[in-house]
Amino acid sequence: MTRKLTVFAFASMVFAVVLSVVSDAGKPVTANGYVLDSACAFTKGLKKPISAQCAQACAKAGSPLVILSDNGTVYWPIADTTPSSGQNERLLPFAGQRVTASGKTYERGGSSAIVIEKIAAESGRK
Repeated sequence: MTRKLTVFAFASMVFAVVLSVVSDAGKPVTANGYVLDSACAFTKGLKKPISAQCAQACAKAGSPLVILSDNGTVYWPIADTTPSSGQNERLLPFAGQRVTASGKTYERGGSSAIVIEKIAAESGRK
């Protein structure tokens, strides 16, 4: 009986570890939307940036850039490295523009983050 409990406990721990690794793997996503500064996305309720210059100025002043997708999801760009790094430098060329970004998304506590694998300006739509 003790041996069965030990085997069951060990199997349960292995299952829990595998489950946690799988759930933290991120889900593939392609997001279409605007790159704008996070403060405007939340405090002003903007659906698109006031201007590219405004988004760039806020980013250069230190405000994190986010991707506001067409469905209203705000994606916080993150790095999957340790130590991690900010993503403004990578997004700055797209500030105020529509983009298509693909990568892996992570969700926690109502927030959505994206590890961007590919990003490009969206063509043909304003």
